Amino acid sequence: MNPHAAPFRIVDFDPRWRADFARLNLEWLQRWFVVEPVDHQVLHDPETHLLADGGRVLFAVDADDRAVGTVALKREAAGVYELTKMVVEPRMRGAGIGRLLMQGALDAFVALDGRELFLESSLKLGPALKLYESVGFVHHPAPRPGSHYARADVYMVWQPTGG
Repeated sequence: MNPHAAPFRIVDFDPRWRADFARLNLEWLQRWFVVEPVDHQVLHDPETHLLADGGRVLFAVDADDRAVGTVALKREAAGVYELTKMVVEPRMRGAGIGRLLMQGALDAFVALDGRELFLESSLKLGPALKLYESVGFVHHPAPRPGSHYARADVYMVWQPTGG
């Protein structure tokens, strides 16, 4: 069976996917970078570090309810959110799951009445940067003031079309 043929849906955080949130993110962080202390905190306790302050964690799940991707919105201040911890399982990349996650995150941001959405990334992650650009993220000087990621050399802010 083609793993890309299964339907995917975007769902909100549920504790049953907590380990998947860490597993999926640790894979790419360890492959490309060093896992920083802030990563360990957020990945192993998203309820405290993302959800408790009004953020969101979304998952892409397949027809068997397996998490194959994730993305989070971290509330930084009133109306200000960071798009963070976006990843798709390696074997599932290229199936449009990243775009589904991105649309889910943008929809969640709008539902939260957000006024600023930013992200920090790395030039090493070319396909991700292309996705961000395609949905309206615009490059700004990096690093972002107050950045808590040593790996960040890209700072982008979302500018919705028509606004």
